Amino acid sequence: MTLEAQVQHTDGTPTFAMLRTLGGIAMLSGLLVVLVYQYTLPIIAENQRIATERAVFQVIPGAVSKRDFIVGMNRVVPAEEATDVEGEAIYAAYDTAGQLKGVAFPGAAQGYQDVIKFLFGYDPACRCIIGSKVLKSTETPGLGDKIDHDPEFLKNLEALDASLNAGGDALANPIVTVKHGSKKNPWEIDAISGATISSAALGRALNASAQLIVPLIERDLDLLSVAPSQAR
Repeated sequence: MTLEAQVQHTDGTPTFAMLRTLGGIAMLSGLLVVLVYQYTLPIIAENQRIATERAVFQVIPGAVSKRDFIVGMNRVVPAEEATDVEGEAIYAAYDTAGQLKGVAFPGAAQGYQDVIKFLFGYDPACRCIIGSKVLKSTETPGLGDKIDHDPEFLKNLEALDASLNAGGDALANPIVTVKHGSKKNPWEIDAISGATISSAALGRALNASAQLIVPLIERDLDLLSVAPSQAR
């Protein structure tokens, strides 16, 4: 091919048309991603709401209804009134008579694989933790996930001491995870042998959240005791 022919061949390449086509494909792909995201977002949110509601009733045995609150700016506010408050969601749960059975609150800590998210149940009557549920985890199946299924381990969380100090602004004793078989105090969690990292993550998550949230629960117990039917 002569130099003149090569130049003519090059000049004839539809560069603009190719770029226009690629640009159109990119725009269409982006639009499809946005549409799929907008379509699935409310579905994901509803699934999360259902999962959280189920978890609340798991960590607070005997509860049949709940009321949502927001903990932020060192105060507890009903969710329906918290338009200007940012913070963690907590859930007061009630029995069939509308009596407060407990309050569920979230916690999170780094596990072996990734951050593990929990929901914990607190009973003001005994000032103790009465339940735990893993909301999100990528821990090793059969090992790390035992913190959500192992019956012996979960006994730690049936009446775990979470009483406050004399000032009422923190736990009297930090909640800690101890080596399997060495638990001596009611605020200690007996770790699972072979899953100590996940066990320790639960202890850290629970202690960090309880130190902040339990004092506010106790301070605003009258507000939290108002069942949904009584709040209207």
